[in-house]
Amino acid sequence: MDWGYIFTASATAAVGFLGIVYCLGAMGINIQFGYTGLLNFGEAAFLAVGAYGLATTVATFGLPFWVGIAAGMAGAILLALLLGIPTLRLRADYLAIVTIAASEIVRLSFRSLTFRKTFGGTDGLQQFASQFFALNPLPENSFYKFGPIQMNERNAWVSIVGWTFVALFSILTFLLMRSPWGRVLKGIREDEDAVRSLGKNVYWYKMQSLMIGGIIGAFGGFMYALGQSAVQPDNFTTNQTFFAYTILIVGGAARVLGPLLGTLIFWFLIQFSDVALGEAVNNHVITFMTAEQAAQVRWVLAGVVLMLLMIYRPQGILGDRKEIALDER
Repeated sequence: MDWGYIFTASATAAVGFLGIVYCLGAMGINIQFGYTGLLNFGEAAFLAVGAYGLATTVATFGLPFWVGIAAGMAGAILLALLLGIPTLRLRADYLAIVTIAASEIVRLSFRSLTFRKTFGGTDGLQQFASQFFALNPLPENSFYKFGPIQMNERNAWVSIVGWTFVALFSILTFLLMRSPWGRVLKGIREDEDAVRSLGKNVYWYKMQSLMIGGIIGAFGGFMYALGQSAVQPDNFTTNQTFFAYTILIVGGAARVLGPLLGTLIFWFLIQFSDVALGEAVNNHVITFMTAEQAAQVRWVLAGVVLMLLMIYRPQGILGDRKEIALDER
């Protein structure tokens, strides 16, 4: 077995565009769930709205790239309002049910034959990323190696832009959560009635949290669309939301660096187990399963690791046990 290749592929996956996408998704959930206590199980919808806002604006309507970015952000704000107005007065478990249903509604709307001319149906959309890659300052056909991490100039450009967004949103989260506004969010998470008794508009604070987390998620959608240079509706399933929650739980909720650490650990372990098991099957070290079966075992291992983490350290690696004591009334 080629352990050098296994570690290289795992490290590259951890810092690649998928890692960026899920890190941004987890950062959005961290605002909503970690700091405010909102059980939003529809974060995949915000990623989809961001990705399709960009792709549809450029590929379907022929508008500039930056207009697509603005459209994706506006779509995330609109979705937050549509979700928040009827749901933010509901109890936490009802909110989770409504948001996961809304996420599926968004996905099915994008794949609908009715809107095929606009969103591309099940085939999705392509040919919208050329303006983004035209901004790439790295020379064409160049190749970059940073320790075990290897990328061509296109992937390196996506990673540079994506991790810059992660850094900026991390700084924004740090500043917001140390402001009076952030302290109100934490108060809502711990005792909503107490915050309301102090004259704070709890409903509006929740709405702001949902919108900010949704905008961060939309940037994850931008990076997914640009990293793939294509969007398809079935890429935005509820699995994305649950993976983002897993990342947040691993790293630690209500911690600025929790999503970042969780992303690096989660995607390294997922890719490591996938490539290592595949190599073991191909080299006949493991003979009782096929390569296809081995590819599914990684999710079993991820589930076992998550179960052990929840048993022995439910607050995550960086988290504080008191930060997950939510007010579910």
